[in-house]
Amino acid sequence: MLQTLKIENIAIIESAVINFDAGLNVLTGETGAGKSIIIDSINAILGERTSRELIRTGANQAKVSALFTQIGSTIKTKLESLGLSFQDDDCLLLQRTLAPDGKNICFANGEPVTVGILKKIGPDLINIHGQHDSQALLQSDGHYLYIDALAGNSNILIAYKDVYERLKAAEKELAEITTDQAEKERMLDVLNFQIDELEKAELVVGEQEELINRKNLFRNSEKVLQKLTEAQAYLSGQEEFDGAVRLLEMTALALSNASQYYPELEKNAEKVRDLAYALEEHVDAVNKGLDLVEFDPQEYEMLEERLDTLYRLSRKYGEGEEEMLNFLEQAKKQRDKIVFSDERANELNIIINKLKIELLNHAEALSQSRKEAALDFEKKVKDELAFLDMPGVVFSVDFKRTEFSPNGYDSIEFLISANPGEELKPLAKIASGGELSRIMLAIKNVLAEKDEIETLIFDEVDAGVSGRAAQKVALKLRQVSKGRQVICVTHLAQIAAQADSHLLISKSVSDGKTFTQVELLSTQGRKNEIARIIGGLKITELQLKSAEELLAEAGNL
Repeated sequence: MLQTLKIENIAIIESAVINFDAGLNVLTGETGAGKSIIIDSINAILGERTSRELIRTGANQAKVSALFTQIGSTIKTKLESLGLSFQDDDCLLLQRTLAPDGKNICFANGEPVTVGILKKIGPDLINIHGQHDSQALLQSDGHYLYIDALAGNSNILIAYKDVYERLKAAEKELAEITTDQAEKERMLDVLNFQIDELEKAELVVGEQEELINRKNLFRNSEKVLQKLTEAQAYLSGQEEFDGAVRLLEMTALALSNASQYYPELEKNAEKVRDLAYALEEHVDAVNKGLDLVEFDPQEYEMLEERLDTLYRLSRKYGEGEEEMLNFLEQAKKQRDKIVFSDERANELNIIINKLKIELLNHAEALSQSRKEAALDFEKKVKDELAFLDMPGVVFSVDFKRTEFSPNGYDSIEFLISANPGEELKPLAKIASGGELSRIMLAIKNVLAEKDEIETLIFDEVDAGVSGRAAQKVALKLRQVSKGRQVICVTHLAQIAAQADSHLLISKSVSDGKTFTQVELLSTQGRKNEIARIIGGLKITELQLKSAEELLAEAGNL
């Protein structure tokens, strides 16, 4: 569960450390006090996208830290799969720093991680339900997700999707090779010309660069020859003077003769002799250079023609020999595909027929599982709605057979009749805001039995709910919190009274800056806050009495 949340420089929260307990935790406060900022901070630590606007004005960065305790086997397995460790005390510490330039620094138990890894870990730690989730109920194309979650259809759906993707790939390939004969012949003519042109060129990787270097050498051959001739003369000498090699040999001989009387000079003679040998290697290099640089007009013309050929081919088939050779390889494959297209088409037709049968079997198994789960889902949701003060509502899961899609051949839509005698209609057509909130809460409760996540967050799930219905929602949230942690942002006194832990979010202004405070309320503090929610500006004795009665009914006095 989420034990501690630390927030620094997020919006109007300069610094706050919030401790949560097991059971039902409620957050209340005036509109704009900062309740939504706390939810934004939790979203940030779960890897959700954030805005640089979250950083408090004047701060150079913002930080969020969350300590989770008693992490279960699911999250441990996820951490291990991501190469992350967890503490022996089953704790997980997540940290995220936000910078104005959009950069993020994240840690998991002290190890640096990416925002993407936080996003992978997040869904196994906390399930956040906000008002947008209720609105999502109006989109029928996502209703199958709830049924699959209850049915535990993940393995069946994975198997179905695998076959579906293979079928679509086979059908796409068949469409690509199935064309009229005239088009095939036209494509073959083009491919044959391209292949023939590239094969005749006998391309070699690196040839063009080598030819360009050779061409540059030819262009500057006169200068190169002059300097190489000078180097040869200095090394090997001419009629009128000795070269460096001969001079070194003579020096070595003189030192060697002197060593008869001064033995230590023999070492010097050997070193000078070695220098002479080394210079002879350079003489060979200079002589080879002279042979290469000899300008041959015929060779130069052939070089120009070859470079022109390579340039022309590169404009058509890719820059450089590697790209052109790759084009040649792909052209050959495409030609083979056309040449053997009839055979491949027959193969694909056989494959497609088999995949269609396999896909149908998976789709039927998936549909059957969904229909069985839907019966259970309908009953449980109706029971939940009856408890939530909607006893007259008829809730139904409607199935229609459609074309095969990535999620099966079922079109699933939730229908309701809000009042006795009315026909079933889609949620989007008749459900009010308060009804949607309760329906979503009912569905969450039904799915909770399949959900191993320890922490549920309800962000103003009470929208549009009041009176008797509000009391029922409060009791339901209290019931859901047994055995797990529930954090609820609310404006309802009934829900606040049911909390095991009540946190007050307030704000103040000091030195022209706004600050948010988070305070764990005592019993008296809870009375005052619940009375404020009931009454408004001025708290009366009667409102305090009503608050006390709500707390007493909840067993929280």
